Amino acid sequence: MVSILHNLKNGLKRTRDNFTSSLRTLIQSRKGFSQELLEEIEETLILGDIGVEISTAIVDGIREHFIKVKDVTYEQLVNVIKDEIKHQLSSMLPENNSKYPAKRDVSPMVILMVGVNGTGKTTAIGKLAYYYRNQGKRVLLAAADTYRAAAVDQLEIWKDRVGVDIIKNKEGTDPAAVAYDSAQAALARKINVLLIDTAGRIHTDVNLMQELVKIKKVIGKIIPGAPHKILLVIDANMGQNAISQARLFTESLDVSGIFLSKLDGTAKGGAVIPIMKNLKIPIEFVGTGELKEDLQLFNISEFTDALFA
Repeated sequence: MVSILHNLKNGLKRTRDNFTSSLRTLIQSRKGFSQELLEEIEETLILGDIGVEISTAIVDGIREHFIKVKDVTYEQLVNVIKDEIKHQLSSMLPENNSKYPAKRDVSPMVILMVGVNGTGKTTAIGKLAYYYRNQGKRVLLAAADTYRAAAVDQLEIWKDRVGVDIIKNKEGTDPAAVAYDSAQAALARKINVLLIDTAGRIHTDVNLMQELVKIKKVIGKIIPGAPHKILLVIDANMGQNAISQARLFTESLDVSGIFLSKLDGTAKGGAVIPIMKNLKIPIEFVGTGELKEDLQLFNISEFTDALFA
């Protein structure tokens, strides 16, 4: 069986080639520990999309650790950098790692998937469907992105690929009506997990965030306490630019977690750190490839180790 760390290492290859290799070359080319080295490490971290504030904090931690040491090896420095990154990430997590900690074992568990078009939202839903079905759970998909015909078609492909059912309606149907029907069906069919796709952009006079809030309210009327998770899908290729995009959703919805997609195709894997820092929302899942199996639960220690593997 392929290990989680192996998948993460493969998924972060482009990030390592760009960021970690630069760091290795920099440290190994310098003789001894110096202020100049620290400044160059900080610059490399910033260029690695980690962000100024966090890069400075990491460098401060390095300085404090090696304040009385002149000769420092690459391995020693990297171990301290890894420890600092893990500390930074851990300090950003909410105490219970979710805004909905007590509702995770409900059935049906309703997961509302949000994010702009092009972030890989439909693929993320397909992978989650496979992930939960692989646990022996009965999974239902809801095609509530009714403004884009391709969205329903793509979800149909994943439905067949994974082997689950889907609730859909005609293009242009009220998305809240589809969400309502899917919630009713989830109860009637004794579904364990209901995954609801939503629009990422609406080319009408309808406000996207108002539409999403409406869907949320409708679901809650059928299944009290639902949705139990609101997962925001973010494209890892966007790096820190994803933060401003994500705020559009977090200002209107109680986003409980992040699904970071396309991690395998980016050299900006370091952006995981400022994304969590600025949004103060845990990354729950990462997509590490195109296959249905290419999904990992996000783990701070494993991610950091894979970043420097």
